Amino acid sequence: MTRKSTPLPTDDTPAAAEPAPTWRLQDAKARFSELVRLAHSEGPQHVTVHGRAAVVVVDAEAFQRLQGARSGQLLVEALAASPHRALDIEPRRTPMPVRAVEL
Repeated sequence: MTRKSTPLPTDDTPAAAEPAPTWRLQDAKARFSELVRLAHSEGPQHVTVHGRAAVVVVDAEAFQRLQGARSGQLLVEALAASPHRALDIEPRRTPMPVRAVEL
């Protein structure tokens, strides 16, 4: 059975905000198709284990939006903004020793 939690509103939570649907793990397993359908149509579905938040089931499209594009652009920008970007790092003249490992 689906169980909805009713958290008390805080200063940063609007009183009119509806709490996210919460499922106990055993109910989520028994009614997985419904859980997936609701995640797709109504938004994130929270699953608890022993009364504690465990996972959130979200629609694949929403997950892709949350993850963002993986282009490496953030790393390039971080390196470009580094105060040490002008350091000249010389490559090793000799390779690092490699151990022989038997598998």
